[in-house]
Amino acid sequence: MSYLAPSEFVTKMVDAGESKIFMSTRDTIIRAYMAGAILTLAAWFAVTINVNTGQPLIGALLFPVGFVMLYLLGFDLLTGVFVLSPLALIDKRPGVTLGGVLRNWGLVFVGNFAGAFTVAFMMAFVTTFGFTQAPDKVGTAIGIIGESRTLGYAAHGAAGMATLFMRGMLCNWMVSTGVVGAMISTSVPGKVIAMWMPILVFFYMVFEHSVVNMFLFPSGLLLGAKFSIMDYLIWNEIPTVLGNLVGGLAFTGMTLYTTHVMTLPKRQAGKVTPPRVAA
Repeated sequence: MSYLAPSEFVTKMVDAGESKIFMSTRDTIIRAYMAGAILTLAAWFAVTINVNTGQPLIGALLFPVGFVMLYLLGFDLLTGVFVLSPLALIDKRPGVTLGGVLRNWGLVFVGNFAGAFTVAFMMAFVTTFGFTQAPDKVGTAIGIIGESRTLGYAAHGAAGMATLFMRGMLCNWMVSTGVVGAMISTSVPGKVIAMWMPILVFFYMVFEHSVVNMFLFPSGLLLGAKFSIMDYLIWNEIPTVLGNLVGGLAFTGMTLYTTHVMTLPKRQAGKVTPPRVAA
């Protein structure tokens, strides 16, 4: 499996965060667009499996194929940069600023949403034969997901909002562990196995992933589901994004960095800062 020691792969995490902050606007958006599209195509695939087999475990077992593909291709999810980019700031890498971290997050959000919405439109078009008939059973199921995970939370008020936020935290605890999994091995099989396990957990447990939701909820709206754009933003996307940020950074990024990098007696931090690329 060509396993790397924790101090080695955590240093790779910091290096990756630094490189993402200095990446050009064009490359950041392209990589984020493709990540959003591939991940949400896998979500469509998993829902199709669930509907056709009636076995959610099968969909959860196969959904990680999208996550694996996008990370092997070097694309970026918002949930991943929530963890990696701040580590470069915390590590005091030269030239890394809070503004650079926020810029990276904003560009990845835009790219992920554009990619996810592209797949959402395609899904809605395909399942309705170009919006000429009612959605098929897969489209109907996706619409129901949108209603239950917006209006369902809203029905519980503050407790629903807290539950949504916590599901977002739990989600990116697992998803960011999958991001780290791509770095703990130098072989493709090792990377795939390490990424697959936590993504399976997140999907089967129905935690809230901000990028997957960029597909599910716009899809529901395109297919005529009975919730509004504001329902989607207030009772899902915004709290999910915040939960993903807190969960990934607190449970994965900071814990690994604190125990495997900050405790080293001598850190070999002599990394060469990537050249700045004009936006």
